[in-house]
Amino acid sequence: MNTSVLIDSIVRQTTVLIAQLATSAGGRTQLAHTANQVFLDLVKELKHQGLGNKVIADMFGMALRSYHSKIQRLSESNTYRGRSLWEAVLEYVQARTTVLRADVLRRFQQDDSATLRAVLKDLVETGMLFQTGRGDSTAYRAASAEELALAGTEARRDGLESLVWVAVNRHAPATLEDLQQVVPLDRSELERVLAALLADGRISEQVGDDGPRYACPSCLIPLGSTVGWEAAVFDHYQAMVTALTTKLRMGSRTAQPADWVGGSTYGIDVWPGHPLRDEVLGLLRRFRQQAVELRTKVENYNQAHGVPTTGTERVIAYVGQTVVGLEEEGEE
Repeated sequence: MNTSVLIDSIVRQTTVLIAQLATSAGGRTQLAHTANQVFLDLVKELKHQGLGNKVIADMFGMALRSYHSKIQRLSESNTYRGRSLWEAVLEYVQARTTVLRADVLRRFQQDDSATLRAVLKDLVETGMLFQTGRGDSTAYRAASAEELALAGTEARRDGLESLVWVAVNRHAPATLEDLQQVVPLDRSELERVLAALLADGRISEQVGDDGPRYACPSCLIPLGSTVGWEAAVFDHYQAMVTALTTKLRMGSRTAQPADWVGGSTYGIDVWPGHPLRDEVLGLLRRFRQQAVELRTKVENYNQAHGVPTTGTERVIAYVGQTVVGLEEEGEE
């Protein structure tokens, strides 16, 4: 098997998903940081698998010195060591009433100017900075706490809360640091979201020697809900990836009828007027109905008999369905 071809194919499909998310609902999400963040996260995961820097550099086709240089460049600002460029620029502007772009470029002259301009653009797009003027005479002002509160709409807050809620449910009992590895939010923002989830009882908190750990008994985003779609997408994707990576860690390369971990994909051709079309299109509906009924039975049993503090197993089942050609038929 050619693993490189498999990896390239997965990367291509993932970029299709990212592009669709970035342009959903007419939006234009900034992607300047994405490629760099993917590199850093991939390096981190490879190290977690036990690989050394020399091996990782070779996997990327880089000399060890170039590899270390790139890691350092992407991990922190050259002007402010130990800080990301995004954080350093934001703090620099926040400490002043207004700042010209020329002043920012001069202050961070040791950093790549193209990257610096991208950071400024991202800060403006995300509402952290306000911008006036043109060219190097462009002036920036940091948004006040009141302006940030107004910019953070209820929908955005609910979306973030749902995203963190899903992460807590999947990784409980999770520390703040655990959750930051899954949901890349600023620490203060993550703490705010966790406080909101604690306040309405969606999650619980246990304080241990390593700090608070968060958990929740269940996480349900109702069908038809317009709030938390980001969490639903994240949950679907995470469930699929978790199944694949778990099977790989188990060393299994084949599927067996009695498997408890894995997945199956089926392609079935039907058309309008086909006698089995409705039955085939109803696969997702029937699975959802069966899963909801089974989950309800399990929850009722657990509530009546209690749940052991150790030794429990979590089964994450995921099914996805699409109908290629449905759009051409003009159906919703």
